[in-house]
Amino acid sequence: APLSDGDRRKQISVRGIAGLGDVAEVRKSFNRHLHFTLVKDRNVATPRDYYFALAHTVRDHLVGRWIRTQQHYYERDPKRIYYLSLEFYMGRTLQNTMVNLGLQNACDEAIYQLGLDLEELEEIEEDAGLGNGGLGRLAACFLDSMATLGLAAYGYGIRYEFGIFNQKIVDGWQVEEADDWLRYGNPWEKARPEYMLPVHFYGRVEHTPEGVKWIDTQVVLAMPYDTPVPGYKNNTVNTMRLWSAKAPNDFNLQEFNMGDYIEAVLDRNLAENISRVLYPNDNFFEGKELRLKQEYFVVAATLQDIIRRFKSSKFGCRDPVRTCFETFPDKVAIQLNDTHPALSIPELMRILVDVEKVDWDKAWEITKRTCAYTNHTVLPEALERWPVSMFEKLLPRHLEIIYALNQMHLDRVAALYPGDIDRLRRMSVIEEGDCKRINMAHLCVIGSHAVNGVARIHSDIVKNSVFKDFYELEPEKFQNKTNGITPRRWLLLCNPGLADIIAEKIGEGFITDLSQLKKLLEFIDNETFIRDVAKVKQENKLKFAAYLEEQYKVKINPMSMFDVQVKRIHEYKRQLLNCLHAITLYNRIRCNPSKSFVPRTIMIGGKAAPGYHMAKMIIKLITSIGEVINNDPYVGDKLKVIFLENYRVSLAEKVIPAADLSQQISTAGTEASGTGNMKFMVNGALTIGTMDGANVEMAEEAGEENLFIFGMRVEDVEALDRKGYNAREYYESLPELRQAIDQITSGFFSPRDPGCFKDVVNMLMYHDRFKVFADYEAYIKCQGQVDQLFMDPREWTRKVIRNIACSGKFSSDRTITEYAREIWGVEPSATAIPPPNLPRN
Repeated sequence: APLSDGDRRKQISVRGIAGLGDVAEVRKSFNRHLHFTLVKDRNVATPRDYYFALAHTVRDHLVGRWIRTQQHYYERDPKRIYYLSLEFYMGRTLQNTMVNLGLQNACDEAIYQLGLDLEELEEIEEDAGLGNGGLGRLAACFLDSMATLGLAAYGYGIRYEFGIFNQKIVDGWQVEEADDWLRYGNPWEKARPEYMLPVHFYGRVEHTPEGVKWIDTQVVLAMPYDTPVPGYKNNTVNTMRLWSAKAPNDFNLQEFNMGDYIEAVLDRNLAENISRVLYPNDNFFEGKELRLKQEYFVVAATLQDIIRRFKSSKFGCRDPVRTCFETFPDKVAIQLNDTHPALSIPELMRILVDVEKVDWDKAWEITKRTCAYTNHTVLPEALERWPVSMFEKLLPRHLEIIYALNQMHLDRVAALYPGDIDRLRRMSVIEEGDCKRINMAHLCVIGSHAVNGVARIHSDIVKNSVFKDFYELEPEKFQNKTNGITPRRWLLLCNPGLADIIAEKIGEGFITDLSQLKKLLEFIDNETFIRDVAKVKQENKLKFAAYLEEQYKVKINPMSMFDVQVKRIHEYKRQLLNCLHAITLYNRIRCNPSKSFVPRTIMIGGKAAPGYHMAKMIIKLITSIGEVINNDPYVGDKLKVIFLENYRVSLAEKVIPAADLSQQISTAGTEASGTGNMKFMVNGALTIGTMDGANVEMAEEAGEENLFIFGMRVEDVEALDRKGYNAREYYESLPELRQAIDQITSGFFSPRDPGCFKDVVNMLMYHDRFKVFADYEAYIKCQGQVDQLFMDPREWTRKVIRNIACSGKFSSDRTITEYAREIWGVEPSATAIPPPNLPRN
């Protein structure tokens, strides 16, 4: 008899062989934790207890490797990589840990023998939602790759008590609720109070003969929480260290509240608010003092930690008092994930000069050789520009240092370009004006030895426009590092069916060397493989359809094309263009109900920043369009518009493997890279997109004819800017566009509140920075080509296979290998550390 899918899956080693010993061991450990850790027996245990028992069981398998890895680094004293980020969008940890340790089958079998369902337990885990979108998820993928490549790397960030808000849709509107992700405890973290460190704020600067002193400061303590980061089957377990703010015990009891002890204790909250909540803005700068405090808090705690580790390392320094920082850049690399940790530059200078008494010029050389900066956006509203007045109050010494660095920088520019006053103004770290501001991006560029964009087209824009003057000054500083995604989470974990049929054909090497997917090109005409790929996709679609019905009570047609756009809601990402296509499709069906249409389920998901009015209106528009279309009897199964509520990492893992079409339709020149685009590609969806971000390189890898590319290129957008974009011209000349806009205006989609979308229409007609109408015609035409191909399932699937086969470049392993060699000056290592049960080498 042919094997069932379940049996076949258990045989495939991609999920890790389940040895009998392992299964018995897992069961025993599970029962022990249920009893001793959770203090429950099977009569009173809840599903959540079972999840925690399993999590602790799996965590036990990490501990030996984790201790051994850190010991290994201490003995070898390699150069250490510090990835500083205000966001780490980790998602769930249980399944990822099982995958990377090769424990999945053993746990599956053990849990099954205990009469439980592994998938059900996995669903209980809360996402660690400590990020907004691409930037935070990139940091998480990078941690996975750095561990898998055996780099001595550390992620440093903030342990937010509340991560990205949970999104509820009420009457079609987004409503935010707090993400209390720690409510039941976090089994994956270990508090390390013994490494608690002080962080100083406010105060004043005193210049004395013994040097500069920053005094009368307020102190907040930084408590580290460590989370293990396992590499893929190489016994390496790195550390992500997140800081939590604690008030010192004498907080407010010294001078302030002489008599009011109770008040003083209650005021501890003020200090501890620093790590309370993640700012929910994606690609937008909000100059709040609490946010600046968060940025300095993570930087100050992390740099103390880095220097402590450098000083105590076995080969750190020869001199007895350990003040020799000459070798610092040979032992430490600091990568700044955007400008959010930019204060690392003046803070490292402050420590070297004021505390360690290093000569200023020497300190500056050390700082520059140590730091490198990744730029993530070209949108002007996203660039961090802090008021000088805020700095003066909060970080007076850092302001002095920034002024001095800027003076040094401008002296150099003036010497090279005498009399070019305008260039000095453009390149200054300090922006003059009604409110003097510090341009953090300029600080990062002058204080780093490497500056990179995150896709080739973005890096070119960085060099030719955003930092043009800086590029002319030091062209050797500027690099490209095209983003990538981890194939462990984004293929193996979320799409085991696809991973299995790939492994059957080409072996398992692709898991740690994704370029091996190229070998699938041999099977592009293999009927069995074509059928298998289509079958896996159909199974994923059925599973997702069942999930939507169970969770959200929406019924969809699993035979329809799953047309998906999931990402943060933002004008530049042009969810509105998608809406206009949905309306156009609807009008065509209404106009000709008997004609056969390619059935589609259009799914749009993503969160809007709570203060971003237009983004919230876009969500309301999507839900309103869905309300009309999904309840129109003339339409039936041909078209559905679904808003996917509370899009997050764990939902991405479900929807991406089920997608047929991936929408990547930002205005050319606005999406720095995009990484969702890569996840869809490797999971067997075809892409409709503009020549923006990494789409350009995806088209280059797979062949432009294997993506649905449409619309203006960067040059066309620039030409249209010079000419002047006039939305009305398109409105007048394109009848289907006019009909759609008139319907939105008239209240066709909001009969209870006809004027509901006037702001949206007004924006589209009179101040649309992202030129939605200019790409409408090309987009609709391109969507017609999508329909044509979808009607030929064999040809569609052949294109899918070609896309998967050409997605290898977009592994974060490749990205991190490039960072390691070209920025950090370290070599990835393929050799595994010996496992805990074997003696050390």
